[in-house]
Amino acid sequence: MRVAFYAPLKVPSHGTPSGDRRVAALYVEALQRAGHRVELASSLSSYDGAGNPERQAALRAQGLAKAEQLVRQLQSGAQESRPDLWFTYHVYYKAPDWLGPHVSRALGIPYVIAEASYAPKRAGGPWDLGHEASAEAMRLANLLVCPTRFDLACLEPIVADGSKILLLPPFLDTQPFDDALEARKTQRERLAAAHRLDASLPWIVVAAMMREGDKAASYRQLADTLARISDLPWQLLVAGDGPARPEVARALETAAPGRTRLLGTLAEKEVAALYAAGDLCIWPACNEAYGMAMLEAQAAALPVISCAHRGVPDVVVDGHTGLLAPANDSAELARLARELLRNPSRRTEMGRAARQFVAGERSLKAAAERLDRALGRLGVRSAVPPATRPN
Repeated sequence: MRVAFYAPLKVPSHGTPSGDRRVAALYVEALQRAGHRVELASSLSSYDGAGNPERQAALRAQGLAKAEQLVRQLQSGAQESRPDLWFTYHVYYKAPDWLGPHVSRALGIPYVIAEASYAPKRAGGPWDLGHEASAEAMRLANLLVCPTRFDLACLEPIVADGSKILLLPPFLDTQPFDDALEARKTQRERLAAAHRLDASLPWIVVAAMMREGDKAASYRQLADTLARISDLPWQLLVAGDGPARPEVARALETAAPGRTRLLGTLAEKEVAALYAAGDLCIWPACNEAYGMAMLEAQAAALPVISCAHRGVPDVVVDGHTGLLAPANDSAELARLARELLRNPSRRTEMGRAARQFVAGERSLKAAAERLDRALGRLGVRSAVPPATRPN
């Protein structure tokens, strides 16, 4: 099956790393592993971060014009070159999908949205145009792939047929983390030598971009949490960079002078190696949809301490793969961190459970199989026999 893939928020092929692009790439890989041919339909972004109605209207006009152009191109081309399905990743009020509904209707093909997010409180506000367009796209979609129970609860009231919603929690390719764990001792020794770290102490590992907004808020809460456990021995390793780096560096240094190592932006394999070398991940995940970084940490056998907010409980199994505090509760985060820092055997037990959880329920292979079954119910089948598909 040929799939036209579109991401209205961020172009997946852009070189700047982001969690959104990472997840988009995982959906592409899941579709490919299921035997489908995936092609990027457009690089057009519909994102308006300022809440400017005039800009939103201009983006709508641009989007509808692009949709018409795509329809003409596809209808004039050979039948075998047309997509059998349109797949849009991440639709919400700031980044509606102006292309998918129009093109799929014109071509008579199924329309799928993965990670559709509906926020009723945005009705009538500065993003009302995008809010209404996103809601309409969700109603028109033949399948909505929903990553968390939080998003599911928001979608159900606007979707008449609940059977067209598939709950598919966040997933990833476990292979890089399996490989990194094989070399854990070597990676830990390398990092200790390169950054003057004490390998006998627990290492707290964080991987997140440093930008204003929710990420900076999470770093501030992390610093507050760490200040409350500064009497315990530990060291902090941070992968990430961005415009808020000076603020982040000051906050972490103030919380626990001399204990933080800022490693900058790392490649995916380097992040996997960093997690594998660590002992614990602490990340408040302020207002995050779910937090892919915490799933990656667990794939590398790290227990996670975070907050039970939005989709985080769909990523971290409280009491089994990590521990969750109430949202914005630094005191409770610190208490949970203290509990695991003082109990190495429980950290190890939780880390093992975390790795098994990701490998068994959140692997790319498992997601590809579930996604393919859901697409099959739309009458769209892969041309590649299951036995010949990549693992």
